[in-house]
Amino acid sequence: MTLERNVKIFRNGRNQAVRIPREFELPGKVAVIRKEGDRLILSPKKRTQSFAKFLASLEPIEDEFPEIPELPHDPPPDFG
Repeated sequence: MTLERNVKIFRNGRNQAVRIPREFELPGKVAVIRKEGDRLILSPKKRTQSFAKFLASLEPIEDEFPEIPELPHDPPPDFG
């Protein structure tokens, strides 16, 4: 069953806007809009995984890395 309802289009500053009726509410606070022909498609924005969760999901690296030789440090410049 497809829900359908007439809504009014109005201006909000320089933007065209429409109020979304309760039965069509989207989850979250951000949506994505795209145009296909003369249709506007409004979809909830998918939550992206945090970078910390992504890193935690990776398998540990088992490779052996070569030793990196300690390089001599240059003395700091004398500004006095």
